[in-house]
Amino acid sequence: MDGETINRQVSDGVGAVLLVKRSLALQNGLPILGVFRSFVDVGVDPIAMGIGLPIAIQTACMVHSIDGHCVADTITPADVGLKEENAEDDRGHGFFGTNMFNRVARWAQPITYLDIYECDGFTVNGVVVQMCIFCLPTSSVIPLHDHPGMTVLSRVLYGSMHVKAYDWVEPACIHKSKGPGYVPGRLAKLVVDKVLTTTCGTSVLYPKSGGNMHCFTAVTPCAVLDILAPPYLEAAGRKCTYYHDYPYSSFRVESTTLAAMVNGAAIPEGREEDYAWLEEVDTPDDLHMRQGNYAGPAIRV
Repeated sequence: MDGETINRQVSDGVGAVLLVKRSLALQNGLPILGVFRSFVDVGVDPIAMGIGLPIAIQTACMVHSIDGHCVADTITPADVGLKEENAEDDRGHGFFGTNMFNRVARWAQPITYLDIYECDGFTVNGVVVQMCIFCLPTSSVIPLHDHPGMTVLSRVLYGSMHVKAYDWVEPACIHKSKGPGYVPGRLAKLVVDKVLTTTCGTSVLYPKSGGNMHCFTAVTPCAVLDILAPPYLEAAGRKCTYYHDYPYSSFRVESTTLAAMVNGAAIPEGREEDYAWLEEVDTPDDLHMRQGNYAGPAIRV
């Protein structure tokens, strides 16, 4: 990269992975963890691939026994300009949503979105990594949504948040439904259903595992840091899709049973609650977000 380094500020005592030119690493006595070689498929813009560098760094960390979660685990609210004691939960800003027949029955602050950093230095005219924070007032919800072809690290910075997450069942199983305008649903397996706090450390989801489709509900005022690699980009097929989940028993599957279609393995009696049908929906009317101002230290590139 012509001698330039890619780095980010981290807390004292925490290491960072740098992408540098080999000659510069040798000149400064830096240990070489691995070699990153960029590549493209013929006819595919690098922006659509968006996978090279994250995988290179992850592999290097694994080979050299470096915990890839350690940096995120050490971040505190103060490190990113947040003050937990000032977390707002004011109910007085009107009902959520624009559809008067589909508004939630509570008054609350909207969810605040803070854009911390986007890095476009790893691919040609492309974006690879994005860092952002969501600040949620009590009972607010980020609806069930997916992360196509993405790896996402999430870390609760303060408060507590319930996470419900699914992965698709493979091979795909689509429910049979009748009637005009119906939306087919696909079977998914519940992989996360718990409350996360600051003591839970960093969680990670992958394109096909770890709960790629998840929903956040604020149990108390809370904030969550997300690191997306690569971030959403509709032109590259990474569009955010929202879903509604229905219990498995809501739809009949013809000529088969649940045990027969989930990887050919029998499911213990009474475990149907671990599966749900997910149907695509429009962006929910009650999803109310506002852009906030990031007050933490600058991320240098």
